[in-house]
Amino acid sequence: MTVLSSDLEKYCEDLLSVGWFKDYCPNGLQVEGRKEVKRIVSGVTASQALLDEAVSLGADLVLVHHGYFWKGENACVTGIKKRRLQTLLTSNMGLLAYHLPLDAHPELGNNAQLAKKMGWQIQAGLEGELGRAIGMLGQLNQEMSGNELGKQISTVLGRPVQYIQGVNRPVKKIAWCTGAAQSYIEKAHAAGADLFISGEISEPTVHFAREAGIDYIAAGHHATERYGVQALGEHLKNHFGVEHQFIDIDNPV
Repeated sequence: MTVLSSDLEKYCEDLLSVGWFKDYCPNGLQVEGRKEVKRIVSGVTASQALLDEAVSLGADLVLVHHGYFWKGENACVTGIKKRRLQTLLTSNMGLLAYHLPLDAHPELGNNAQLAKKMGWQIQAGLEGELGRAIGMLGQLNQEMSGNELGKQISTVLGRPVQYIQGVNRPVKKIAWCTGAAQSYIEKAHAAGADLFISGEISEPTVHFAREAGIDYIAAGHHATERYGVQALGEHLKNHFGVEHQFIDIDNPV
């Protein structure tokens, strides 16, 4: 089956409540392609490698979490940006991208999907700096040490994590926000979490964890954000009867 690209975009806009978010990039159709969509290829980031895979699979539309046209970036269409856009335009493939709306969705979002993958109990949202609950608060099914939780996450996600011990006590209440949300550790601490999980880590994160007494796990930006776009792609497949395939372009960060 096929669906009009415009209908698919409108459906996603409503589903993900795009209008609620002040984001760092445009959410929705970033590059126009074919009017009718039969085959969707999804991935975390619209890298050249993902675009090349999508072309080889005959995709009509590429669905990603990290698209283009970020706030503050150079607007000139040269080099890498030119090659990426040229690949999309010459292949007549559309690019559909959702950033914060896909982090925050309570069922299909990156944070909800990570909790589902790990078996965490979701209790509330963790408010982000732009005034919307992006991350989540919850708890483990049973207490364990931060080091044990880190090993569990590493096993499930298939990549090493970086664990910073901020307090020597069993972990039960946790908070998490995928991607580059390490600064949200302050919000997690204020909410009473024993441990905070995000994708990346910065130098100040270590000092805050140790001095405030909250454990921290950096589980990988790419690794923690593989699941929302997959869930959205499968949802669109089931809703519209289109084809969908997720391509995981390895990224150790």
